[in-house]
Amino acid sequence: MISVIGLVVLIVMVFGGFALTGGNLGPILHALPHEMLIIGGASAGATLISSDLKGIKAMGAGFVRIVKGPKYKKEDYSAAIFLTARLMRLFKTEGPTAVEPHIEDPRSSSIFAEYPQFAADHFLISLITDSIRLMVVSTGSLPAHAVDEVIETAIDTHHHAAMQPVERLHSMSDSLPALGIVAAVLGVIKTMASIDKPPAILGAMIGSALVGTFLGVLLSYGIVGPAATRLKTVIDQDAEIYAVVRRVIIATLRGQPQPLVIEAARTAIGPAHQPSFSEVFDGMRTAR
Repeated sequence: MISVIGLVVLIVMVFGGFALTGGNLGPILHALPHEMLIIGGASAGATLISSDLKGIKAMGAGFVRIVKGPKYKKEDYSAAIFLTARLMRLFKTEGPTAVEPHIEDPRSSSIFAEYPQFAADHFLISLITDSIRLMVVSTGSLPAHAVDEVIETAIDTHHHAAMQPVERLHSMSDSLPALGIVAAVLGVIKTMASIDKPPAILGAMIGSALVGTFLGVLLSYGIVGPAATRLKTVIDQDAEIYAVVRRVIIATLRGQPQPLVIEAARTAIGPAHQPSFSEVFDGMRTAR
């Protein structure tokens, strides 16, 4: 929602400031549809050239995330600690047979059912289940650093894929000023073809052409660029929960006592969503 408010402030300040200083919005509004058609259409075409259908869908989902913000709240990070710690404790104390039903079919697991907020995050579920499954099917004990490398690679791969819409938005932002110049040049060509017109008409045509440059710069630095930055922030914040899962699994494999396991996971959470020491430990006692 804050992004929508920012967009409204941007439009009001730019166009309102122009009007307050005596500017006439008429020529801008008159040229706006045509210039937007050229710039927006060219930008959309360039994006289609450089991407695929999956990438386009990811960009659409990215815009939704920009508006909604991070999907995980403070209590969800505590829940991720509880869920992973319970499964790891079950694996360590009762063995592979006890934990296997939960990791093989999380949808019917009584433990996973207590944390429905993660049901739609298929990567988080697979990160937990695949990591424990690796320990179940392996012969002998796996060294913690080897499991850590596997988890780290999985998180990095997922994060790289999640960041693709950000890179596409940055590319779009970089291209918009140049596309604005393209629209302006086309306007100048149109003006030169009407060089025999009166000065008032030529002035209006040149003004309309300059709207293209204005829109290209405004869209790039005022909307698309900040949107890419916001999306990166949202993705980075949501990725913190995977670090929480990683910390719980690796600390448990290293044989650390559960209070240290939980504290290692809690301190991996950023200040905006980090629960307090007492919140996590009181919640862990309840989740037993």
